[in-house]
Amino acid sequence: MDCVFCRILNGEIPTYKVYEDENVLAILDISQATKGHTLILAKQHFKNLYDIDEDLAGRIFKVIPKIANALKKAFNPIGLNVLINTEKPLQTVFHFHVHLIPRYVHDGVEIDFINNMGNTSKEQYLDTMNKIRDSF
Repeated sequence: MDCVFCRILNGEIPTYKVYEDENVLAILDISQATKGHTLILAKQHFKNLYDIDEDLAGRIFKVIPKIANALKKAFNPIGLNVLINTEKPLQTVFHFHVHLIPRYVHDGVEIDFINNMGNTSKEQYLDTMNKIRDSF
């Protein structure tokens, strides 16, 4: 398997480590979409969010506020995006990781959602809700 994050975790590729414990390695994203853009990598290889087990997910998500608050203290951003890409269209490295992207005024980063409020009928909400509930 040729996984760039596994290679980083194995020490084959240098990186800028900001945090590490027995479950995760947090590094600066090489792209630095904004100053402080950090990746939290699972030390164990899982392809993405669909594959990670709940116990490890809990241990990883326990670290997110700690790193988010360090970013807030270090850079005083106006906000922060927490992003996980799972398969299409945006996942490019198939090793579970979480992006923490500090946000700044006029930072040029565009993460946008279409507001479809008012375009969904009660029946559509109920159908969607039931399909999700039936899939557990």
